[in-house]
This record gives sequence, structure tokens and C-alpha cells, in this order.
Amino acid sequence: MLDTSYEKPLWEHYRHICGVDEVGRGPLAGPVVAAAVIFPKDFEPSGLLHKTNDSKRLSKKLRIELSAAIKSTALAYSIAEIDHSIIDRINIHNASLEAMQKAIQTLTVSPDYILVDGISFRNNQNLPYETIKKGDQHVFSIAAASIIAKVHRDELMTALDSVYPHYGFKDHAGYATKKHIEAIKTFGRSEIHRKSFKLACMGEK
Repeated sequence: MLDTSYEKPLWEHYRHICGVDEVGRGPLAGPVVAAAVIFPKDFEPSGLLHKTNDSKRLSKKLRIELSAAIKSTALAYSIAEIDHSIIDRINIHNASLEAMQKAIQTLTVSPDYILVDGISFRNNQNLPYETIKKGDQHVFSIAAASIIAKVHRDELMTALDSVYPHYGFKDHAGYATKKHIEAIKTFGRSEIHRKSFKLACMGEK
């Protein structure tokens, strides 16, 4: 459970504080997705939003409910995707940074300060920012971004499951589960698999 105690001292100097996070670095298929979220100055989470936390620590049902609540409460939010073909071309690290930049750039409200999950960031906006290791576990705005990014990506992979039904994307969202690995061994990679990701269990180097 997180509150905006991390943001409060920053609101004394900045009005539009943006939390940004990405999901989907590890999967073998599909895009990497980033979200950026700005809450109103001096925002205090109430009701369901008290349950906001790192998206990985929440049930699927609660993530979906929180995503809707975050979107309806935020001053602005944006979601960006970088697809598998670009991941293969520029690598997953660069694709993740690109997704975060795209999410920030497409916000309808310009941020004054950026809070970033992790330790890497490209400050294309030339704005003050802070990278925070495990920020989605400690900072409300980052956790909120993590939740809406995760829900959006899961919805994308569920939709792709009907296009590529052999792989079980709706169950594992493209991650390297046993079922997914077995499907790749049987059917090969689909069009949305990341060709640059090697599978040691299949003898790839």
C-alpha cells in the first residue's frame, strides 16, 4: 500500500510530477509497454487507490480495478508500445527507454519533474528527474504507471492469443513458461516473437 509521501516534498517546488514505468522486458513475445502518470498537486489517494502497489504484487482483478481508478483520477496519463520488431533491431534495453520517452512525450499535460522506475533513463525532455531502484514498490506515481502499463499489455496479449492460439498468450502474456517453451518447440516462433531473444533450452546461443 502506497501513499504520496514521496511526492509531497517535491510538490513544494513542482506542480506536475510524472511517474513512469515500463513492463514487458522479459517476455519472449509481444511489445514492451510504458506508462506515464501525473496526479493533481497535493493528491491524496482514497478508497480503492489505497491499495496501489507494485503491479507484480497485486492480483489480476485488483490491477484491472486500480487501472480504471487511476485513469479516472489522474490529471493525465499516457501509454506507449514498442513492438517486437523494434526490440529486435535496437535491443530490449533501448526499446524500454524509448517506450518511457514516448509515454512522457504523449502526455496531454507537460511534466515538471519525472520519477522513473529503475536506474536508467534518457532525459530527452531536459527536465529534472530521479531514477529510483524498485520505484514501483516505493513511489505512488510510479506504481500507478506500472499498473496501467501492466493491464494494457495483458489486454494486448490476450487479444493476440486469438490471432496466435497455439502459444497461450492470454495465460502467460509471452513470458517463458514451460507451456510457452513447449509451444515454441512444437510450432516455432510466431510473427510477434522476439527473434533476438535466445532460448538456451532449445540449444540457441
